[in-house]
Amino acid sequence: MKKTDKKRLIANLFKARFPFLYLSTWEEDRALSLIHSIASDRELIKTQRKVITWKVTKGFSGEEEIQKADTKSALKALEYIENYSEPAIFVLQDFHIYFGDEGRLPDYQIIRKLRDICSSLKQSPNPKNVVFLSPVLRLPLDLEKDITIVDFDLPTFKEIKQSLDEMIEVNKTSGRIEINLNDDEKEKLVKAALGLTLSEAENAFARAMVEDGKLSIDDVDVILEEKEQIIKKTGILEFVNSSLDMKDVGGLENLKRWLRKRNKSWMESAQIYGLPSPKGVLITGVPGCGKSLISKSISEMWQLPLLRLDIGKIFSGIVGSSEENMRKAIKTAEAIAPSILWIDEIEKGFSGLSSSGDSGTTSRIFGHFLTWMQEKEKPVFVIATANNIASLPPEMLRKGRFDEIFFVDLPTHRERVEIFRLHLKKRLKEPTVSGNFEITEETLNQLAELTEGFVGAEIEQVVINGLFEAFYDERSVVFADFEKTSKQIVPLSVTQAEQIKRIRDWANVRAVAATPQEDRAEYQENDESVTIGDNHDIKKSRGGRTIDF
Repeated sequence: MKKTDKKRLIANLFKARFPFLYLSTWEEDRALSLIHSIASDRELIKTQRKVITWKVTKGFSGEEEIQKADTKSALKALEYIENYSEPAIFVLQDFHIYFGDEGRLPDYQIIRKLRDICSSLKQSPNPKNVVFLSPVLRLPLDLEKDITIVDFDLPTFKEIKQSLDEMIEVNKTSGRIEINLNDDEKEKLVKAALGLTLSEAENAFARAMVEDGKLSIDDVDVILEEKEQIIKKTGILEFVNSSLDMKDVGGLENLKRWLRKRNKSWMESAQIYGLPSPKGVLITGVPGCGKSLISKSISEMWQLPLLRLDIGKIFSGIVGSSEENMRKAIKTAEAIAPSILWIDEIEKGFSGLSSSGDSGTTSRIFGHFLTWMQEKEKPVFVIATANNIASLPPEMLRKGRFDEIFFVDLPTHRERVEIFRLHLKKRLKEPTVSGNFEITEETLNQLAELTEGFVGAEIEQVVINGLFEAFYDERSVVFADFEKTSKQIVPLSVTQAEQIKRIRDWANVRAVAATPQEDRAEYQENDESVTIGDNHDIKKSRGGRTIDF
């Protein structure tokens, strides 16, 4: 049985006389529509059945004789089901309120009655089934063996596309909304809406139409804003609104090319090539070299929602809640897939694996996370960053968890030129500030020479400190300001030389260099020392295998 063939699965459960089914969903109308279509489909069910719904506010609703019965009471409703003599499917909405929760005990009289009628439903001359339809899944221990849980998935691509097509057709007829979408753009818009309920998707499309009187590929951002609401309600994941573009990241062209080649790989067009959705990447390297920056920029490149998972929020003082938090985070990420799940400094989150102080909670959460990464079917791209890669367990680094492990080393001369270009153009916009200072290739090369061994964050600080020099003197900035501040900074390549060497040694055989070979060619194979700043010696050796994408 295919997992996606939900309609046939439910029909077979009805035919097999399963007494109680439980559908957990917020989409009551969509679930009821599915049940009605099954009940009237002679190809799926030979014996047609009435669908009778119950609400605590109305009791049973349906034909006149059903409505006359006093069934607002849950107990009387169950008695009515027991005595009903015709083929039927009884849908009990929000019946979970009688099953108890954290602050309320179950109604044992109701539970006892359900157990009483279980055998009579199986042995009834005419088939009868009971469906519990609720937005939350709640089962008392007494009924676990009697109730069958049926996952009710969110709308498929086909269902959302059909809804969008209907909305487009209606608005084309009215002529009030301008539609600027080709087939590929429509697919992107529908893919962006995956993870929303059908009602939420329709609301997002409607909002996109009325905001500017047209529907186009630019309205993907409106869809993502609707998804942001889902993330905010979890309290575990953070929706990252990033305006960063790959153009804002200097260097790392090897990693950028790898990411560009995998753009749109979750779309229908990729399936023609038999391609799976990429699992994710692990980016390690020297602190301050742009690992987090490029993580944020992927969202803009791929036009996908970026979710940040804080491992610290997963752990809780209540026994068992940490595992539930991880399951909830994963389920949310999958619900709005395709999406990007970003875990910053992942080694800190799983640092307690070797200790037993948390009674194995960290190990269980880590194991659950690894299993999900290995077997996940939904297009959730995981991007994890790590500074101290040696502290990660070997299970995480083996093939199948991540598609690739990239190493980000100290910026090369060419990369430093690009980083300076980005930061200077970003800040020197006012003529009164820039004055006679021009961003030329010669100037950029001179600055790159001055900052040999600096990471990207330190180069940004050189620019900022240089501007502070000019701001303090109330004048335009000059080259000497940047030259002065570059000599005042002691880079990480000096203060953490031993740690950087260890990271490079590890990466030489285990990771792929994020910088392409042509940019790395300026470095010799031997450990040649150079002098920077105030006579600080650093090594020019590079880490990471040479593989160009």
